[in-house]
Amino acid sequence: MITVAKTAGFCYGVKRAVDGVYGEIENGKKIATLGHLIHNRQVIEDLERRGVYSYNSVSDIPEDYTVVIRAHGVAKSVYENMGGREYIDLTCPFVSKIHKIVSEHYKNGYKIVIVGDKNHPEVIGINGWCDDSAVIINDKNYEIDEILRGKDICIVAQTTINKEFFGEIVQIIKKTCKSTLVFDTICSATKDRQKEAAELSKNSDMMIVIGGRESSNTRKLFDISKSSCQNTYHIETFEDLPQTKSYNKIGITAGASTPGGIIEEVVKAMSENLKNEENFAELFEQYESKALNNGDIIEGTVVEVRNNEVIVDLGGFKYNGQLAADQLTDDPALKPSDVVKEGETIKVYVVGVNDGEGKVVLSRKKLIAMESWNKIKAAYESGETLEGKIIKAVKGGVIALTDGSQVFIPARQASGRFVQDLQSLVGTTVNYKIIEIAKRRNRAIGSVRVIIAAARKEREEKFWSEAEVGKKYQGTVKSLTSFGAFVDIGGVDGLVHISELSWNKIKHPSEVVKEGDVLDVYIKDMNTETKKISLGFKKIEDNPWTIAQSKINIGDVVKCKIVRMMPFGAFAEIMPNVDGLIHISQIADRRIGKPEDVLTIGEEVEAKVTDLNWEEKKISLSIRALIPVPEKEEKPAEDIPAVPQKAETLVYSTDPDVEVEEAIEIEPAEAEEASADAE
Repeated sequence: MITVAKTAGFCYGVKRAVDGVYGEIENGKKIATLGHLIHNRQVIEDLERRGVYSYNSVSDIPEDYTVVIRAHGVAKSVYENMGGREYIDLTCPFVSKIHKIVSEHYKNGYKIVIVGDKNHPEVIGINGWCDDSAVIINDKNYEIDEILRGKDICIVAQTTINKEFFGEIVQIIKKTCKSTLVFDTICSATKDRQKEAAELSKNSDMMIVIGGRESSNTRKLFDISKSSCQNTYHIETFEDLPQTKSYNKIGITAGASTPGGIIEEVVKAMSENLKNEENFAELFEQYESKALNNGDIIEGTVVEVRNNEVIVDLGGFKYNGQLAADQLTDDPALKPSDVVKEGETIKVYVVGVNDGEGKVVLSRKKLIAMESWNKIKAAYESGETLEGKIIKAVKGGVIALTDGSQVFIPARQASGRFVQDLQSLVGTTVNYKIIEIAKRRNRAIGSVRVIIAAARKEREEKFWSEAEVGKKYQGTVKSLTSFGAFVDIGGVDGLVHISELSWNKIKHPSEVVKEGDVLDVYIKDMNTETKKISLGFKKIEDNPWTIAQSKINIGDVVKCKIVRMMPFGAFAEIMPNVDGLIHISQIADRRIGKPEDVLTIGEEVEAKVTDLNWEEKKISLSIRALIPVPEKEEKPAEDIPAVPQKAETLVYSTDPDVEVEEAIEIEPAEAEEASADAE
């Protein structure tokens, strides 16, 4: 039985270069390659027959020819020395990526290490992006010297190097050089090719490795196969096939520079020579991919989950499918291993068949998006509410991901209020509705705001149907102003005036509350027409006058502090926010001109409570009542002058803003004293 490796043949970079050159030939363009296009003698000879020759340097190429840079890539200096000449750059994208890594880290002071063959054109080109200063290692016995020791190291690999060998070199360097950056730049196609060769050779009695003698990746395939299968042969064409006895199991693989036609010839020759029971058409079907078209939807089995891609076995097809991480899900927070597991069967969308890469390019995201788009359209028509996760902020809005479909939500529609920093919404899950749809472009516009507005309207209607003065609510402070705090009491905002926030005098609501605080409030007043609500917050039991009423009685002697002066007396603070009046006649045991003659602001005194009026919040105090009255001799009655029995009444208030007229009521007992003073 003959088994052909699925990955045998041109890699993506080589196929791209070969197709590019043959395309230019068909267009009648005069071209020349800088070095052999690929490491395959048959292809080079065919190009020469078509007038395409290779040269070692740009200066050797005739002026009227367009320069072709092959897949291996070239040094930076080659581009700089083009001198304005027209050129076609066919450098493999995987190699170009290495050039960027080396150039960037070399500029940042790193010592570059390339694991690969120093004579290989790819390695020579890579070295040219760090001024040919790289340390090139291709020997496991390499001894770290002073060039590397103690420096910041950046390690890259030749794209076709053996993966295990690269890992061994990295470990050697890491043991000595602590500061290292490692970039596994081995081509994914190379890894797959080498892995398949290792597995196929273990199960074969004979291995045939097809490829040019100068091909580095072909030689590595030979070494890998040889380690598991002693009967391994490296050939360039079917003419090199060994004349040996028949084997039961024969494995065939080929290097990245080997055209499919040569592989076909080898398979055909072996089939005929060995008189294999399988005819050529059936055998070569293993190599030739079944017809796949862009847009096909097929099922496959996940065979390997990598950091940046997932490999899918497509069953009867020759090639494995390549599912890039960015084609697996739109959620940047998820890794491939978070989405699929090895052995899992998944449905995928065929983006394109890449014969050169040896894989079918797949997309799961596109398939999911297609299925999701139908749901999006249905939701738009029905007005259904959708749920999505905000995955990124973009100019003018955010992107919500719903079942694989991306929906644009404009900034003004992203919330029920203005959002200054749209980035703060990334990672949140929101409910929204589709408000606009463009079927031709498969784009939809969503709105979170309409959901919030509808919910608010529903809550408002319910609130006003149940609201009444005195009803209590637990609300959340939404915003503060100089005159109060707006509190959400269930979808409706009410105002707690600054005077309602505290029994003490405050200058700003922030002295008592902050946004987000939860308050127990009640409706003081409301207007159903204007939809304005006045809320109360102060508790009766916290009223200082209520507290004072339970503690102060007529006749009590209290300690108090003089807080302000008036012409008719002094106000004294008995307890916070509770003041009493010491009338000017009750400050001393003698007549005084003004309160300041005896008292000072801030002075603490003792006074007797002589009267209480809790309804009007008035407390009368007397210092004089606590001063002992000296005994006096009695005088004959005829010597006592007549005095008026009644005088005008004194009106006062503890409120400093109320103007009060001074008038004194004189009791009979006081009249006698006034008469005595007059004498």
